[in-house]
Amino acid sequence: MEINNSTIILPLIDKYPKVFDELLKFSSKAKRFKNPIVRKTIGKKATLEMVSVILEVPLERIISTIKSAIEDSVDIPLEKDRKEMLKNLLLDIHKGVDVEILKAQFKEAVGDITPYEIGQLEQQLIDEGYLDPKEITKLSDLHVELFRDSLNVKEDYETIPGHPIHTYLRENLEITNLLRQIRSAPDSDKIELFRKLGEISIHYTRKENQLFPILEKYDISGPPQVMWAVHDEIRPLLKTEQIEEIELALQKVDDMIYKEEHILFPMTLEFFNEVDWLNVREGEEEIGFAFGVRPGDQWKPVTTADLHKPLPTKTVKAEESLNLDIGNLTIEQINIMLKTLPVDLTFVNENDEVAYYSDAEDRIFPRSRGIIGRSVQKCHPPKSVDVVEDILEKFKSGEKNVAEFWIQAVDDFIMIRYFAMHDDTGKYVGTLEVSQELSRLRSLEGERRLVEWGE
Repeated sequence: MEINNSTIILPLIDKYPKVFDELLKFSSKAKRFKNPIVRKTIGKKATLEMVSVILEVPLERIISTIKSAIEDSVDIPLEKDRKEMLKNLLLDIHKGVDVEILKAQFKEAVGDITPYEIGQLEQQLIDEGYLDPKEITKLSDLHVELFRDSLNVKEDYETIPGHPIHTYLRENLEITNLLRQIRSAPDSDKIELFRKLGEISIHYTRKENQLFPILEKYDISGPPQVMWAVHDEIRPLLKTEQIEEIELALQKVDDMIYKEEHILFPMTLEFFNEVDWLNVREGEEEIGFAFGVRPGDQWKPVTTADLHKPLPTKTVKAEESLNLDIGNLTIEQINIMLKTLPVDLTFVNENDEVAYYSDAEDRIFPRSRGIIGRSVQKCHPPKSVDVVEDILEKFKSGEKNVAEFWIQAVDDFIMIRYFAMHDDTGKYVGTLEVSQELSRLRSLEGERRLVEWGE
């Protein structure tokens, strides 16, 4: 391989990890060649001459060092063998082999790993049937522990205020400060401070509705499933009133921050394009933000009009009427009607894809546009997927037409009903989910025969 001043650095770093290690010895500025944003912009064109300028090291020394690093890498396993080793190490964790023994084997045989490779490995284990997502969930902390030394070279995020990752990182800073306050507080104040941590559910919900669907679009569904399952382990812990249980909750939240900043966020920055990030930014407003954080306005992506193709010319205009079984309504009237109904509506089509939800101002369950077109199974945490599959199976076969659940959530009593939808020939066309908060209706007594506007 010819190495000269015009050689691009990134392919060398990716193929020969030791090249990066040697450059890092010159200067910590070499870390930027691992930064996902840099890699997707100027990094693609960064030559060794540019590396020399960035690291402030003579070009001849840069070239000499890289050639030596490549020569020393001859004995490093081929990529295929490397992946097989990593896969076997993860499988050994699930067989109960001590993680400290595996860390030593990992360091000797492999030495380094990227967040992308971790996601790929977990996905591969699921796709090949070696592991069930639930099993990976149980041992996800051990996965991170195995790779922790490699992951501890934390990304130096160069995001701009307003970019979704910048917002997540600001929330994580607030969460970390709150964790510190809770841990240092006397027991008499600990519970009250701990209750404030419940707001983290908004942070997790944005990830579930905004980041996970786009990762799935790139065929990365395993890591999101694992992370969602951990979210659902954390949520009930945040309701504890027991002092002795608080530290467990705090540790899990701490671990989740680590997984976000060392695995999830680098992975999204590696895959998402500008269109993806714009969709994330537009949708996150519907869910909201946590701990007083508001996105900045310095990040200026191209507009939706610039990114999306114009709609086909043959569309139904809002003012045109549609002939229904009884009467006629315009598209605008139907849209307003669905948003005005005192219920949350979500429609899943015959292919199990979310096709619609009513965008009411006071939805019971948060939704964002990221779920449109998403498999309904992936819109639920792993522990609920079996229930979803069972309902859909019975609806499609005609065995059942209605499924009902109800939840007592503090002051709210929420009724959730699923209805199978069939056309006039009996063909299954989808499922309608209807959710309604019923506490006020349940409290009504007697009767009222006239409108009373004062209430």
